[in-house]
Amino acid sequence: MFMRFERMERLKSFEMPTVLKHGIGAVQYTGEEVKKLGVTKVLLVTDPGVRKAGLIHPVIESLEAAGISCVLYDKVEPNPSIHVVANGTELYLAEQCDGLVAVGGGSSMDTAKAIGVEVVHGEPVLNYEAAEGKKPLEKRIPPLTTIPTTAGTGSEVTQWAVITDPYRKFKFNTGGPLIAAHLTIIDPNLHTSMPAHITAATGIDALSHAIECYTCHYAQPMTDAVALLAIEYVAKYLRRAVANGKDIEARYGMAHAAMLAGLSYGSESAGAAHAMAQTLGGIIPVAHGQCVAAMLGPVMEYNWMGEPEKFARIAQAMGVNIHGMSLEEAAKAAVSAVYQLVKDVEIPTLEEQGVPAEMIPQLAVEAYKDPQTVGNPRDIDVKGYEWIYRRCFNLEPSTLEAATGKQPLGIG
Repeated sequence: MFMRFERMERLKSFEMPTVLKHGIGAVQYTGEEVKKLGVTKVLLVTDPGVRKAGLIHPVIESLEAAGISCVLYDKVEPNPSIHVVANGTELYLAEQCDGLVAVGGGSSMDTAKAIGVEVVHGEPVLNYEAAEGKKPLEKRIPPLTTIPTTAGTGSEVTQWAVITDPYRKFKFNTGGPLIAAHLTIIDPNLHTSMPAHITAATGIDALSHAIECYTCHYAQPMTDAVALLAIEYVAKYLRRAVANGKDIEARYGMAHAAMLAGLSYGSESAGAAHAMAQTLGGIIPVAHGQCVAAMLGPVMEYNWMGEPEKFARIAQAMGVNIHGMSLEEAAKAAVSAVYQLVKDVEIPTLEEQGVPAEMIPQLAVEAYKDPQTVGNPRDIDVKGYEWIYRRCFNLEPSTLEAATGKQPLGIG
């Protein structure tokens, strides 16, 4: 409890090292914008799926038109490991690149950030894990341009990279202002080919960032502002983007939602949902977006009483008319609204994602160890995490009371 108070009361700051350029068709300006960073040869970091979808073609064409050489590294995997990073670093150095461009989702952008860390520090990114006893970042990474093709992680503007250590079966963070992208280019045209299930999962991931950062102990006015707008955008646009992938307005709205939710991290962290998703993802190869999306409702159901006023405001941002509701009813209405959205966009349960309920005790212990536990708005211990996991598997009854006389929304 003393540690939480100490961290909550320390000097807070908000930095945005990343220049943001956005617009429909904005990707065509990639070359001239990257050239302004003084880059002559980039390592383009992406994954095989993005390459096969042809999404890197307009990026490469724009880079080459601006006279910038391009070396392709398309070996990024979901939950990228230290080995994926090391191989990218080796290629960057061998080809004598002087800049990075990441095209894809969070895995590609995080890999590019981690490659940048290794290039400028001359040692493995694992040495810079954001943990007690490890080194802080000391040098700015090479000029990095992020071009997201999904609307979820917000990694295009966050000051973090999440990398997997396969030996420990553990996903660790490394970060701070020195790791942030120098430039991000957001073009909703790159999002229109995203399948519905990925649109849904990444969209709820963005919502989770916004809700957790709005309610966590690290919140401050700047992060509150962007988090609330991100929540409003997800509530307004996610169902449309899932239903009609070519809806460019919905894609643009979700692209901004993800970016704003990424900014809501500030230079800090989130809460229980990401503590759970991050530790689970290091043990079982689940997709992060789907994983955290399945957990968000139960986490909110546990957390609402820690910040009831903010949860009531979340309900309003989700489009709920809270007039005439008590504070408790309004706070719980936020939880119900999120459960309904998760249901509408057909997020698979943890069980459907291949997570066995028998692992709950182990998963709860690992989640409690995650640094993001400290930010959670309600005090939580291993038993608290066990309750949330059991709720995810519908092994605990709903604690929500139907304010409207209807059956409470939840799992199952």
